Amino acid sequence: MPTSPRSTTWRALAAAAVALFMAAVLTPAAAHAAPRESSPVYAYADAVREAVWVDTGLDGDGDGRSDRVAVDIVRPAEPAREGRRVPVIMDASPYYSCCGRGNEGQLKTYDAAGAVVQMPLFYDNYFVPRGYAVVGVDLAGTNRSDGCVDVGGRSDIQSAKAVVDWLNGRARAYTTRTGTTTATADWSNGRTGMIGKSWDGTIANGVAATGVKGLRTIVPISAISSWYDYYFAQGAPLYGSGPDWLSGYVESPAARAGCDAVQRRLVDGAPRSGDWTPLWTERDYAKDAAKVKASVFLVHGMQDLNVRTKHLGQWWDALAKNGVQRKIWLSQTGHVDPFDFRRGAWVDTLHRWFDHELLGYDNGIDREPVADIERAPDQWVTSNTWPPRDTRATTLSPARGDRPGVGTLGRTRDRGTETFTDDPALGETDWAAAIDTPTPAKAGFVTAPLTRDLRLSGSSQVTVTATPTTPTAHLSAVLVDLGPATIRDYAAAGEGITTLTDRTCAGESTPGDSACYRTTRARTTDVGQTVFSRGWADLGTWASPGKGVPLTPGRAYTITVDLAATDHVVPAGHRLALIVAGTDKDLIDPPADTPTLTVDLARTSARVPLVGGAAAFDLATTGTAPIAAPADTTPGVRAPAAAHRVPRG
Repeated sequence: MPTSPRSTTWRALAAAAVALFMAAVLTPAAAHAAPRESSPVYAYADAVREAVWVDTGLDGDGDGRSDRVAVDIVRPAEPAREGRRVPVIMDASPYYSCCGRGNEGQLKTYDAAGAVVQMPLFYDNYFVPRGYAVVGVDLAGTNRSDGCVDVGGRSDIQSAKAVVDWLNGRARAYTTRTGTTTATADWSNGRTGMIGKSWDGTIANGVAATGVKGLRTIVPISAISSWYDYYFAQGAPLYGSGPDWLSGYVESPAARAGCDAVQRRLVDGAPRSGDWTPLWTERDYAKDAAKVKASVFLVHGMQDLNVRTKHLGQWWDALAKNGVQRKIWLSQTGHVDPFDFRRGAWVDTLHRWFDHELLGYDNGIDREPVADIERAPDQWVTSNTWPPRDTRATTLSPARGDRPGVGTLGRTRDRGTETFTDDPALGETDWAAAIDTPTPAKAGFVTAPLTRDLRLSGSSQVTVTATPTTPTAHLSAVLVDLGPATIRDYAAAGEGITTLTDRTCAGESTPGDSACYRTTRARTTDVGQTVFSRGWADLGTWASPGKGVPLTPGRAYTITVDLAATDHVVPAGHRLALIVAGTDKDLIDPPADTPTLTVDLARTSARVPLVGGAAAFDLATTGTAPIAAPADTTPGVRAPAAAHRVPRG
């Protein structure tokens, strides 16, 4: 007897139900699928709060005793009672007592017994209920730790590395700063992730570069990868002082009184000449990228003029060369934490990252696009790889125009020269605003309006052959998007964000440690041109980037200037510009002299990372372009404020 369609459907459903039932019976794992996300199942109010002092094995302050660094711990109470161990999220910082962490400048606070009450930032509020311990380490010489601050050197890095060793049973800790009672991390499974912004993230980079076992992942935010590049750009000084000033800025009063010898070594080892010394070799983490075993999730503002994106580019490239698992977020902000420019997505992504890297959950984050890039304020795109696989270094050449200092930029090499005179009172925003005007302080080279979008992704280099009139000269090279846009106002207070009065909460609170933080919104400005990549050099380092020499006036020198990494789209209708000039006001210090430099165009070029390579440039510079407003009808961002910058939040 034939079956009806209704009968066929019912039998199919019944068969599927039986199959599912049998699968559940025969494979118990199906009823208990592996977790994909940690949940807030532990009571934050009942968390264990304790302090230990870890022996670093160093005697930085020369008092005859091994330095101990203070480690404040917040961890869920329930796993230890049940005989289970938990992973650790660590933030090692010099700022817990002197300067504060985060947008609201939070400090550690303590109860009468010395246990931490407020652990700055949201990490403990959010992750402790989800089964993580959160550890805040005072770097040597700061807050409650012994020793001296050596600004990224052995003591800084050992402060945190020793804690990773202790968490894995390889180092000794004590229950007090000077006592003999030892403390064990029998609650830790050893799996450690380090996180932090600026100096804190720098320590994460440095510890990862030691290859220490147990460090599974790091999340460096706006972090330094080589301290030389924080103070100098190919010999050109970026600030008016060296690491000795920064050491004194963060050291505890006790350390400040006993660390004169360390201060002297910082002064002697970091001469203001900009020469490379052994001090800088010790503080170069990129050279040791081959030792990195941890995965790396980098975050950086592409307009960060404090920890500039050269740090990001050289670290990313070194990690890639050595096959390190990586992920990256690039924002339009300056020196800003992602919690304050993309809060909801950041907390969720960081949660999933730590769950994957420290708990081993297969939540798919490792199969998602590698890069998140802010293309316009609060408008994000993703990229499966970064830079994209079809990015090619493409050589662009400057050429003379019909007016002095106003040239063209293309793929055809030209003869002739352009001349400019260093004017320390002017900077990149001034040069860009006057791009179409002959001015004595810069040489500018511009494409025609583009017929298609042109994306630059990665790090550029500009090779300049210049003849100076003086024994000293500094060079700046910048890439500019000429055309109207609304961007984050990275040069204003907040560096691209405005802090509001209402709050949102990320995790659980106690009376002494709130999980609720003030919200922010993008602070934007309308501009007619955007400097999106920049680099600087002392022309005296032409023969060796580590050693400057006096120049011979009238002699031509060739130098290659490294520009900061970026990911920027120059839209159709806009123009791409290369500007070569002298001192970039408030971003590098001027040379001793005031040189005039003559640039040999035939021996000057830019190698830029174009998605699609030379073919993309050719397509974007042929045909009919959309009509665009002149580049200088709207001002750019204000000049960066002259300030003594500190790598902090």
